[in-house]
Amino acid sequence: MCWCVMSLEVSIREGETQDAFLRRFQRMVQMDGILREVKAHRYFLSKRETARLKAKKNARRRRLGK
Repeated sequence: MCWCVMSLEVSIREGETQDAFLRRFQRMVQMDGILREVKAHRYFLSKRETARLKAKKNARRRRLGK
């Protein structure tokens, strides 16, 4: 089993408001893909199920692309 440790360190800047700090933090979380990673590992998927979902997603992308 592989555990990926994502560390994100954000410190408040001098004169920065809490709203600006929160926006900057949220932007960094989104850019690092932390939420996407957490949602992907929310529950266990077997390799077969992962492949099936990937094929389904690709088929939909091909259908919508034309």
